Amino acid sequence: MNHKLSTYGVSIVDRPKIKATKKLDLSGEQGKQIVFSETKLALRTHKKTFQKLADM
Repeated sequence: MNHKLSTYGVSIVDRPKIKATKKLDLSGEQGKQIVFSETKLALRTHKKTFQKLADM
């Protein structure tokens, strides 16, 4: 693997380990924006599914 990386001139860099947190604060203006953008994405992604559910 190191041979392939050195062929392209890429050097290996140590990155700090960042622990993932499972806490998500949806209160306040930023939380409102997160909910709004995720809802918009879901509606756009599954447009036909929601249309079929609306017509049932």
